[in-house]
Amino acid sequence: MINISETAAEHLKDMLEQQETPNMFLRLGVTPGGCTGFSYAMGFDDNETDDDVYMTIQDMKVVVEKDSLRFLDGLEIDFEESGMTGGFTIHNPNAIATCGCGSSFRTATDAGKPNEEPC
Repeated sequence: MINISETAAEHLKDMLEQQETPNMFLRLGVTPGGCTGFSYAMGFDDNETDDDVYMTIQDMKVVVEKDSLRFLDGLEIDFEESGMTGGFTIHNPNAIATCGCGSSFRTATDAGKPNEEPC
């Protein structure tokens, strides 16, 4: 299960409304890379595939590729204000190590493919 806080959902819904393409949804995923092994992917999409799993979270359509589900089970997405800026934060209970910027991770069972370049 993936959890998105009310605050994060409000920001995501606002961003979805600004998309010019109709029927956009939130796509979450994991790709090999980053300085720790895997990088998070979060964006808007309107292309669906047979490898997608569909969920409704906070009244939003959320799509995750089947292969990414094992890395994202229990994921929590929040939005935190920081002075005059703010941003999305991710807490992943599957991650045993994360990079300094928080955008990449590795799990106890899979180290991924870290890049040599820093975040």
